Amino acid sequence: MTDHQSISLDWMSPDGDELRPPADLRPEIPHPARMYDYYLGGKDNFPADREAAERVMALSPMVRISALANRAFLQRAVRHLAQQGVKQFLDIGTGIPTVGNTHEIAQQVHPDARVAYLDNDPIALVHGRALLAGAGHGRATVVHADLREPDAILDNPELHKVLDLGQPVALLLFAILHFIDDADNPYGIVRQLLDALPSGSYLALSHGTSDFTPAADQGKGAAIYRNASAQLTTRSREQVLRFFDGLELMEPGLVTAPLWHPDQEPRETDATTGIWVGVARKP
Repeated sequence: MTDHQSISLDWMSPDGDELRPPADLRPEIPHPARMYDYYLGGKDNFPADREAAERVMALSPMVRISALANRAFLQRAVRHLAQQGVKQFLDIGTGIPTVGNTHEIAQQVHPDARVAYLDNDPIALVHGRALLAGAGHGRATVVHADLREPDAILDNPELHKVLDLGQPVALLLFAILHFIDDADNPYGIVRQLLDALPSGSYLALSHGTSDFTPAADQGKGAAIYRNASAQLTTRSREQVLRFFDGLELMEPGLVTAPLWHPDQEPRETDATTGIWVGVARKP
């Protein structure tokens, strides 16, 4: 793929209905979802995304390690929650699909598990809808939405076709809250979404941090993201822990991504991988 014209966009819903194309792809502006796809080794990105991602990775080789660790955490967390009996998942900021998506993991445990994917990136939406096209995916949908608009999320009719918010739901916020600036009240957004969910629901999140970045390098990655479609706001462990206020944080608590119920032997870099993760239950 050399430019935006090489990406094939099929504007069809999983039901075979023609969809109106989403907003302009703006290929000249880096987008976090497409940069993340590049970190993971994907091909659904534009030159501007790759250039920005390479500049970030030049600052620290841990960026790609953190992205891969976050993806692995998503899969372990979804499987763990499904094994706890959760059958409904609200995955906001899902990004561009790759192997081992939320519905695939959840439906391995519960074939009738329901998943609503929400994202604001047009490419993520197109690929998500293509992934869900045809039979064999249980109840799942892909919805255009922005985390900064929780009212619109909770009122979205497409979401309510798949999820029953009167029953426990796992709210998944993987690698998205660090793209919500403090001025947009990220703690209030999370609280509003959780308030709409019943007791027995869960919050699973991952969040980028500069806790392990040398002081001289802090802020350099965020500076690159200033030219992207969403700004980067890393937060400390204490700041990330605030998202779980009033919830029952599950073991092992708030840890770096590779250390949450690891399925492989620990590595030297695991304790300093720059992404905090946790899963908590709403009492």
